[in-house]
Amino acid sequence: MTGAGQVVVGIDIGTTSTKVVAYDTSGRRRCEAEAGYPLAEPQPGYAVQDPATVLDAVLTALGKVVATARDAGTTITGVSFSSAMHSLIALDGQGVALTPSITWADIRATDQAERLRALTIGAEVHHRTGTPVHPMSPLTKLIWFREEEPDVFSSAVRWVGIKEFVMAHLTGENVVDRSIASAMGLMDLASLAWWPPALELAGVRADQLPSIVATTEILAFRPEVGAHLGLEGVPIVVGAGDGPLANLGVGAVRPGVAACSLGTSGAVRVVVERPGVDPLGRVFCYALTDERWAVGGAISNGGVVLEWARQTLTPEIARGQEASLVALAAQAPAGSDGLLMLPYLLSERAPHWSALARGAYIGLTRAHRRPHLVRAALEGVCQQLALVLEAVRAAGNEIREIRATGGFLRDAFTRQLFTDVVGSEIRFTGATEGSAFGAALLGMQALGLIETVEMAADLVPIEEARSPDRDAAALYLRQRAIFDGLYEPLEPTFRALHRLQAEEVAVRGLGHSLSI
Repeated sequence: MTGAGQVVVGIDIGTTSTKVVAYDTSGRRRCEAEAGYPLAEPQPGYAVQDPATVLDAVLTALGKVVATARDAGTTITGVSFSSAMHSLIALDGQGVALTPSITWADIRATDQAERLRALTIGAEVHHRTGTPVHPMSPLTKLIWFREEEPDVFSSAVRWVGIKEFVMAHLTGENVVDRSIASAMGLMDLASLAWWPPALELAGVRADQLPSIVATTEILAFRPEVGAHLGLEGVPIVVGAGDGPLANLGVGAVRPGVAACSLGTSGAVRVVVERPGVDPLGRVFCYALTDERWAVGGAISNGGVVLEWARQTLTPEIARGQEASLVALAAQAPAGSDGLLMLPYLLSERAPHWSALARGAYIGLTRAHRRPHLVRAALEGVCQQLALVLEAVRAAGNEIREIRATGGFLRDAFTRQLFTDVVGSEIRFTGATEGSAFGAALLGMQALGLIETVEMAADLVPIEEARSPDRDAAALYLRQRAIFDGLYEPLEPTFRALHRLQAEEVAVRGLGHSLSI
């Protein structure tokens, strides 16, 4: 990094690390730092983090970027935040955490979510708040705490997410942006206020939750924190959730442009001008700004399936050598000779929004070999994301362009596979820190450094465009009808296995879980 200039720092608080990146107003990355932290799985279905460890990672990575920028003679004119959505932390009256940060990946509230989904109010929650009824949702997590840990629930003075926990330390303010709030299952999309029926379901009062502010709200560092970081007088833009900001990061900000991300997990989102979900409740709707909303769906199983296949089917392939695994998959033909895999290794989210789902191979015969098993796993991931794309279209959203990014799509084979499964041209971007870039762009708009975040469409270069193979696309389209039709008849089996596992865990105590 050389030369003087002005930058805005985007801070992305992710599931396994915090990335801090400084960008100038032309979209050029000037310097960056990253600090990781573990995702603990102390019991089956749990996925938690120590909020103090996450806060330390934010401060460490931000401090490194500030030092690098200072050494290069660059001026930091603002700091803006992105964060993983759906987290929940109980706080006492002094702001001390009573619980770990319960992340989006935590599915302990599966029973509570399934019970709510079966009620009429469950569908109303989804349509009024934009958040699917799923154990990822803070609403269902609150119900779980009320039922399963009443002492913690009654002791909690406030409930926040990880971004709000960090923001309170930095600024002293108890606020949540409308984007994060819209993913809690508690905010009314129409009024942009906490929705009383949802609060009643959760058993909490509005004053136990942060005050809702715009994603462009500007705050100030607490004097001692600003002095420690060397950021005295630098404004903080509250920012938004990582999903909507990822659309900014790949330039998918105009109507009709969909963003597909496929990393450890995956998602499809399109930016719209009015909030709302489809009548069948297959998509979410989360805020980006007061005039822009992200409609889409997320899947839990992306690169995690690739890693499972490496560990389980090809243990001789070392971690970091995924190219060898992909090469093995390429030995099998498109469609894997009639073998399908439902890739629900971490349950699943869109478009069915039930945490009961389990993975399955369907159509397995004696003729199938390891290349078929690996390729079917990759095809299953792509088919699931294609189902989400279809759900977004079915919700009334025209999609004229698809932009894709993510580690799952780093090589030529998986890029072409995804393109063939989707059956449309895919434009691949080189963006790797999309949410951090999105946060920086939102910060630039809030601070008046750029006119509109829509300029992101012109700042993100297209690395490659691929068109589908006609024959392969036709085969995958026929297979998708079969793939999609498997969920409903298998749902009773998923439910029965969930009950059986719960009974077994109760018998043997906490049981055990495997980390991927």
